[in-house]
Amino acid sequence: MVIASTVLKEGYWELFELKDQDIEYLYNYLLESETPLTTTELLSVLIEERFRQEKLRRQMERGQGCDLYLPRERYQVGQRLVFPALGWKKGVVVGVRVGRNPDLGPFEVIKVEFDQGETREFAAALDNHPLNQPPRVEEEEEQLDLQAVLDTYGDLLSRRVEEGLREHADFVQIAGKWFPRALLVDINMGHLNLAEAVLDMAGGGPLPTAKILEQIELQSNVNPKLLEFSLNYALQEDDRFDEVGAAGEVLWFLRRLEPPAVLEPPLHLRYSPLEEDRSLFTEEMLRLEASLQDELSPPPEKVVKVDEVQIALIYPHWREGTLPLSAQTRLLFPTAYEAPRIRFTIVDGESNERFPAWVVRRYGYVYGLKEWYEKRSLIPGSLVKIQRGKNKGEVLLTPLARRPGREWVRTVLVGSDGGVVFAMLKHHVATQFDERMAIIVPDVEGVDRAWERVLRERIPFEKVVVNMVRELSKLNPQGHVHATELYAAVNILRRSPPGPILSLLNSRSYFVHVGDQYYRYVEGDESSGEEANWLN
Repeated sequence: MVIASTVLKEGYWELFELKDQDIEYLYNYLLESETPLTTTELLSVLIEERFRQEKLRRQMERGQGCDLYLPRERYQVGQRLVFPALGWKKGVVVGVRVGRNPDLGPFEVIKVEFDQGETREFAAALDNHPLNQPPRVEEEEEQLDLQAVLDTYGDLLSRRVEEGLREHADFVQIAGKWFPRALLVDINMGHLNLAEAVLDMAGGGPLPTAKILEQIELQSNVNPKLLEFSLNYALQEDDRFDEVGAAGEVLWFLRRLEPPAVLEPPLHLRYSPLEEDRSLFTEEMLRLEASLQDELSPPPEKVVKVDEVQIALIYPHWREGTLPLSAQTRLLFPTAYEAPRIRFTIVDGESNERFPAWVVRRYGYVYGLKEWYEKRSLIPGSLVKIQRGKNKGEVLLTPLARRPGREWVRTVLVGSDGGVVFAMLKHHVATQFDERMAIIVPDVEGVDRAWERVLRERIPFEKVVVNMVRELSKLNPQGHVHATELYAAVNILRRSPPGPILSLLNSRSYFVHVGDQYYRYVEGDESSGEEANWLN
């Protein structure tokens, strides 16, 4: 006999909060297991315990001192019974008599008066009856199915468990795993100094905790996982060490030996937020913005998970040897529970060459590609395919190849006054490129000086945009400039996502939209006064 479960009230998991008894249970569970666990693992343990507690509570509530009615049992007058088949109604036996039915053999009939005043008779001392099997709660019911709860509410519950544990100083967390602080193995300064020496000899790292433990010879008879967790926590609390492993993998690096560009953005990736009026953006503009894969653009409401993304490099990323962590590309690179920097491996999709790189999560870029860009003869505007790696901690990069040849490509030239102009010149190009974004930079040092001049003289962003439109329009017989061309050109002198540029194009009277994201600059339509002076 199956009784439909009413163990959990409606909205039980939506209203879930970590209670003091939950904290105590998890603490004791970790003490007994002596094994650090992730938030998800602790959540599974806690859900199972909630199931157990709720079923016990319901059983006690249903019984309340009554005996379970089963037809095979004998009962006496005055005995209180509970009837599962009648919705757990309760009553008292007020009479017992001999039953009469030749087909059933000897049995008894009990008369029961229910708490609501109703009186009914039931068979007793009857061995062959379908109700003799004790009722069971349907374990596969969704409310009591652990996986169903995790699938439906896992993210919400994990956040609340994590928030609750963070408020209790008795728990510590490292690389996504939790353990009671009181049971941590003592790691002293001598051990940490030895760990620093080990990493120093390894060029700064990265090294897994187990390798460091082997070298510092930390003797202990405790659980090896607890020993490793304790060292991880001690290293995390020491500013000399940086945890750089992807989610599920703990790797350590010496902070002083990390490339400066993974600690702070390099010059060409530094962005001072610019004003933009996004209420002006059409659906077409939003699609254009998303297609440019700029890490500084706000993510769309829904990001489609894919196995590969194709991007066109802009000058700042080409110059610094980086890639953008846009809403889509970041899904292809390793992530971490807490680590702001992740050391991983790039695999050349053609040559299978492997080399290290860094995911800089805080600032939204991947660093370490400068030599690879030079080796593969990439230019600003080159198309690069990013694919999920076959192995954990690996990402495949492939420049889209083409037959090498000379092509007419937009070229930036730096004048003696430090200003930049554009010309269409022939160059040898070895990769496929986006025609609107491709820009050859023959004089990188000259462009660097022009970039620094914009910063030093605090040239207004709007002036940079206007000057770029003027220059680019000279290369087009119609005098039109596409928003994508302008985005690539502006980033030659100043870091900007597409948003502020699109906002200017659609809010100034001297920019006229001529269709399909092409714009024309109208001389003489600028505002009068001070603005007109700096625009010219």
